Amino acid sequence: MSDNFVLDVSRIRDQVRQKMNEGPVTETYGHDVQRVIDVLNEVVATEVVCWLRYTRHAIVAAGIDRAQVAAEFTEHAKEEMNHALRAAERVNQLGGAPALDPSKLAERSHTDYTTPPDDDLDQMLRDNLEAERIVIAIYQEIVRWLGDGDPTTRRLIESILEEEEDHADDLVDLLGI
Repeated sequence: MSDNFVLDVSRIRDQVRQKMNEGPVTETYGHDVQRVIDVLNEVVATEVVCWLRYTRHAIVAAGIDRAQVAAEFTEHAKEEMNHALRAAERVNQLGGAPALDPSKLAERSHTDYTTPPDDDLDQMLRDNLEAERIVIAIYQEIVRWLGDGDPTTRRLIESILEEEEDHADDLVDLLGI
């Protein structure tokens, strides 16, 4: 096996200097940056909707298992908001604007905002598990699509995906399935 890796540092420096206003997006970026921004804004919307759903469920939950379930919902809500903020920051790094218009969040979200009866903890758990499973499947697709074209965004989505899988596991445990 031969080692034929050669860097043309002069060419890279010239390319970078010509497009300083593009921030971290260089000639070596491997995707359509606007498409990545659009996908990330869908992630932002999804995470905000998940944060809102978990937050509502944590506040209104009633019944014998309320304390344990509400605590789990509260923890998940905090993590979902963190996911949204991290994705929004990446949108900004790529030169886009995070799409946080409340009137548009639900239509861009991959999950639904649900409002089961306050005493139906089982339905709340199932609604959140469904949402987590949807997000897991979609984020896996995003990771595959990004591949090596944008390793920074891929790692971001992978780290969010890991937490979403933990959320699903927690919900399965609470449901006893």
